[in-house]
Amino acid sequence: MVFSSPVFLFIFLTSVYILYRIIPTVTAKNVLLLVFSIAFYTYGEPKAVILMIISIFMNYIFGLAMKQRSKIRRSMLALAVISNLLMLGIFKYAGFGAELLNRLPLVSVSVPDIALPIGISFYTFQAMSYVIDSYKNPRYIQRNLYKLALYITFFPQLVAGPIVKYYDFAHQIDNRKCTPERTAQGIRRFVTGLSKKLLIANTMALAADYVYSLNTAELTLPLAWLGAVSYLFQIYFDFSGYSDMAIGLGAMFGFDFRENFNYPYISQSVQEFWRRWHISVSTWFKEYLYIPLGGNRKGKFRTAANRIIVFFCTGLWHGASLNFIVWGLLNGMFLLLESAKIINIQKLPRFFRHFYTLFVTIIAFVFFRAENLGTACRFIGKMFIPDFGRVGHTLFMSQLTPMYLMMLGLAFVFSMPIIRSGAEKLKNSGSAKAIGAAETVSYVVSLLLLALCIVTLSSSSYNPFIYFRF
Repeated sequence: MVFSSPVFLFIFLTSVYILYRIIPTVTAKNVLLLVFSIAFYTYGEPKAVILMIISIFMNYIFGLAMKQRSKIRRSMLALAVISNLLMLGIFKYAGFGAELLNRLPLVSVSVPDIALPIGISFYTFQAMSYVIDSYKNPRYIQRNLYKLALYITFFPQLVAGPIVKYYDFAHQIDNRKCTPERTAQGIRRFVTGLSKKLLIANTMALAADYVYSLNTAELTLPLAWLGAVSYLFQIYFDFSGYSDMAIGLGAMFGFDFRENFNYPYISQSVQEFWRRWHISVSTWFKEYLYIPLGGNRKGKFRTAANRIIVFFCTGLWHGASLNFIVWGLLNGMFLLLESAKIINIQKLPRFFRHFYTLFVTIIAFVFFRAENLGTACRFIGKMFIPDFGRVGHTLFMSQLTPMYLMMLGLAFVFSMPIIRSGAEKLKNSGSAKAIGAAETVSYVVSLLLLALCIVTLSSSSYNPFIYFRF
């Protein structure tokens, strides 16, 4: 079940929210959300739900073990991390590992055909967050199994994030407010994300999928750049749209989730890009991997090595493929070059800093999108080989539909903080009348966007979120 589907919008969400408002106590509300969250996951992954339940019970026991003596706690923490990574490794990386082994001389192993459970990367990291936070501070140990289960399974962020760390969620389980104002704000945020997905991301996806489906020999320079730029906007509006919907849904039920994107395409360095892109996963790796490895406290060489390890793991986390590893390492390499001042960002004019960052991001995302390394390298080659054949020109022009051009323009506009800056200036003006009028306009626009999304849903084909693959 996806957020941008009629089943979710008109049956699931409507039912759970009405019942949530009727039920009086927080405990009963939590049980309701847990039941519906498990039902939400079961709808799409009826077999894999057993794996998720095993993860919940396993990490509940590991969490309770964190109250024991120091030596036992450390051993149990190590066992918890190994167990979670082993579960993730079997279901996500076993086939990839077997394929790599088969590339070695005289090695032939069978490649297991294991279906990847939706959301396993996200809920596994959340479960690990709970155990690690409980180890750091025993006050986070959750003795009520259903409360821990709610944290791991809560449907707004279950299958594609944002990754919510336990210490951010723990106090909200029993202490939260669900007011009409917060509900309205949550609905508005949800509609914003829905519009990003259905109107912009899906339109960009049509062009990106078309170009990437072509044989490399059919590609021309304009076509290659069309595909790369289309995917650049597709992945941003697809994933940030999902995050907006998750944050909005959380607000509707009284939960606060941290922002997951902060206009990454205005960045002026790769370092800044990673402070703005997929914030929940980058902070997770920083807190639970980079800092424990020593961070930047043990000299330049160790710092560089730690960063490479983090970006290698970031790439591998996104998918069992060499493409994702190369994508991660490519980002890590440019981050190191900037840190060492080999690429001295500060000496470049603002425009060139921005151009350089977008250029690196676009090239890196080719590895993210292409089917394999060879295809990615050939695709990038086509982006720089002057080739303006007649057939390629016809194919290029066929993608520049009025709808595509309009959504491309909106993608440029909404990838920049224009509306946010305007809202901040209006808020700082202190004019209550103007602020109230702007609020009213925003809700009217949201209603119009919702109506447009519903019309789009009735005529569009199924298009899942990109991060469902991970």
